[in-house]
Amino acid sequence: MASSQKDFMSRILTVGLLITISLHSTGAQVGVSYGRLGSELPCTEDVIALYKNNSITRMRIYDPHPPTLHALGGTGIELMVGIPEADLPDLADCQCHADDWVKANILSYPDVKFRYIAVGNEVSPSSKYAPFVLPAMKHIYNALSALCIGNKISVSTSIKTDLLGNSTPPKDGVFLSNVTWYIRPIVEFLSDTRTPLLVNVYPYFAYMNDMENISPSFALLQPNSGKELGGVYYDNLFYAILDAVHAAMEKILASSSSMSARLASVSASTTVSETGHSSSHKNKPVEKESVGDGDFSSVENARIYNNNLMRIVKKGTPKRPGIPIETYIFAMFDEDLKPGPDYERHFGIFLANGRPKYPLRFY
Repeated sequence: MASSQKDFMSRILTVGLLITISLHSTGAQVGVSYGRLGSELPCTEDVIALYKNNSITRMRIYDPHPPTLHALGGTGIELMVGIPEADLPDLADCQCHADDWVKANILSYPDVKFRYIAVGNEVSPSSKYAPFVLPAMKHIYNALSALCIGNKISVSTSIKTDLLGNSTPPKDGVFLSNVTWYIRPIVEFLSDTRTPLLVNVYPYFAYMNDMENISPSFALLQPNSGKELGGVYYDNLFYAILDAVHAAMEKILASSSSMSARLASVSASTTVSETGHSSSHKNKPVEKESVGDGDFSSVENARIYNNNLMRIVKKGTPKRPGIPIETYIFAMFDEDLKPGPDYERHFGIFLANGRPKYPLRFY
């Protein structure tokens, strides 16, 4: 076991020289999600070493996993920690439960740089957990505020963009009428606390669901592949999706208060809590995946997407020009135990042995 760990450490130190990932210096503030639904993933300490040796300075995890929290102590890596939806009813039920959660999962790790607490991930408004999201958010926020750390750790929740009823053109973005009861109070709460809404943005899925109307190059964020949408030129689908969310948030804020359209625009802030591209949809080892074979779910297209992503997040969208987009790439590793279609298991940017799945050029 000791020899195996030394071999892994040697590999990741080499990887740090082979690919220069300097996320903290880009201004784009890009992190990487660390999911653990894989059967042969490296141990937590090796994962943290992989982040450090590749200068990845932000991480997202989906639950307060004690080994990860312990390993993060003193590293300086900023963390978005999630609260699973099954825990929401308890946190929504009583402020005391949220106080206990914060003591157990935040205060117990004073050397960890917590950045966000994500209260639920992609909770569907039709889910039995949906009514508990906002009360749980408020209780967690109150617990942090009582400890005078509410201004250091943001409390939010992450949504899927399928909550949008219209997204084209982006300026006409609006949430579905049957989810307004769910999303409106969340957006208002986040505006009051000056906290971004966490949004999982996937041009990959948008393309897979509408191949007739979306070009692959637009979805892959390729240069010179943009189009005019509602009188505004969009370089890529990532910008278009995100600005549709901005527009939908602005409409809520402008209609629910005396807030001006301009102030609503400023208050409707987002962080991209997930984005990425699947490298396969077949049950075969990724190392044997053919490159450039026209398959949208390919290693080559995943490489193209994530490299282009690193370029565009520095610039800001047409509705937010010049404002870097805080973004988290999904994910660190493939997760073969993840439920759902096979292509959802192949979003990793690293192989389980610590080597990059494909070359990444981070600026």
